[in-house]
Amino acid sequence: MVMIVLGVLLWSGVHFFKRLMPEARARMGDKGKLLVTVGSFAGLALMILGYRAADTDVLWQLPRWATHVNNLMMLIAVFLFGMASTTGRLRGKLRHPMLMGVIVWAIAHLLVNGDTASVVLFGGMGLWALISIWLINRAGPWDRPTAGSAKKDIVLVVITVVVFVVISVIHGFIGPAPFG
Repeated sequence: MVMIVLGVLLWSGVHFFKRLMPEARARMGDKGKLLVTVGSFAGLALMILGYRAADTDVLWQLPRWATHVNNLMMLIAVFLFGMASTTGRLRGKLRHPMLMGVIVWAIAHLLVNGDTASVVLFGGMGLWALISIWLINRAGPWDRPTAGSAKKDIVLVVITVVVFVVISVIHGFIGPAPFG
């Protein structure tokens, strides 16, 4: 469990660096980007290894129908992640689509994983995303991007479905099967 906590703290720390110490981060230039990249991968590795090795206690277990809700929420999370990069009409609808995607991802996983390791990992990442949104909003107003073509939104939906299927197949190989 310690590895998961350290991983979430490392991930959060390097991502908060730009928000909490913008002048220091700006002075570092490319070294700062490298620090965030290395710290992110190290935090991710700690979270994954810690989660796989954790001895946990089950706190709750929902019925099988919760898996279907989880999968729908994951489809929405993938869509939100993609929305962060779209140039379609939806582009200016949400200020933080990627962070909102992390929150939906975290809630979806907590729905079907009611053990202590999941609470620490998914709860920690969801909390990181919420704090990130607060820090970004506190930093200043949002310059809403101009809306693009509706065709780009259709492409986003198609890409979302394809990416969701790929993630589901990979998840089935390395972890619990998402559909069964």
